[in-house]
Amino acid sequence: MNDTRSSLQTIAIYLGALLILVWSGGPFLWQFSTSFQLDKALTSGSPSLIPAPFTLEHYYNAFIEKQLHRYVWNSLVVSLATTFLCLFVGSLAAFALSRLNVKGRFGILMVILSVSMFPQIALVGPLYLVATNLGLLDTYTALIIAYLALGLPLVTWVLFGYFETLPREIDEAARMDGVSVPGLLWHIILPMSLPSLVTTGLLAFITAWNEFLFALAFTSNIDRQTIPVGIANFTNLYYVPWGDIAAASAVVTVPLIVLVLFFQRHIIEGLTQGGIKE
Repeated sequence: MNDTRSSLQTIAIYLGALLILVWSGGPFLWQFSTSFQLDKALTSGSPSLIPAPFTLEHYYNAFIEKQLHRYVWNSLVVSLATTFLCLFVGSLAAFALSRLNVKGRFGILMVILSVSMFPQIALVGPLYLVATNLGLLDTYTALIIAYLALGLPLVTWVLFGYFETLPREIDEAARMDGVSVPGLLWHIILPMSLPSLVTTGLLAFITAWNEFLFALAFTSNIDRQTIPVGIANFTNLYYVPWGDIAAASAVVTVPLIVLVLFFQRHIIEGLTQGGIKE
């Protein structure tokens, strides 16, 4: 009886995992297939998952005619800069709130969290006026500052939760050995928090990589526009190039999937250990 129950549980787990895989990967698989099909096949009455005939026309259009590589470069610069700044500032904030004697630290954390609760549409107008007055329109700086405000609360909270799991005896031993407070952070706490750093870094990178509203408001030319805005510019008044959009979406999604799969172990460890207090 126990063996039968165990087998049924195993089958149920695998079926559940398969359903989640199909549900999550199905749209991307269809998008990937769309990028290799001709336009006439995409508008036919009976679309097919298997491209017939197979074509690379949409990738040519995306990179050569619509210059997708320039949007990719802009997104890469902004996302990497945002990620490093989020990790730098967020690790300092989380360390101070977790390991130092800061009064009202949970109130400060709530204020940090409340910043992320404002809808973007309510912020884009005032931020646009500020960027205009400071001459930051069509610059990387405007996007990086806006994305830093979006990603920093999440980074700070996740790192704070992870730092709280580290034993306090580490701090006492380090101070007995003459380690300063900055040294405690850079040489002991951060190396021990690698899974959490990877997790928060990826989350900040993905947030900046996929953001659309601020990029649309703060940029007006291809020199600074990011991928979401670039893909939106593919369309015109009378025609929507679904194949080109699918090709561009596939190109910019594959790196994120590779990063998540490569750092999967660190992501899971960072998310789970951050919720456990030892």
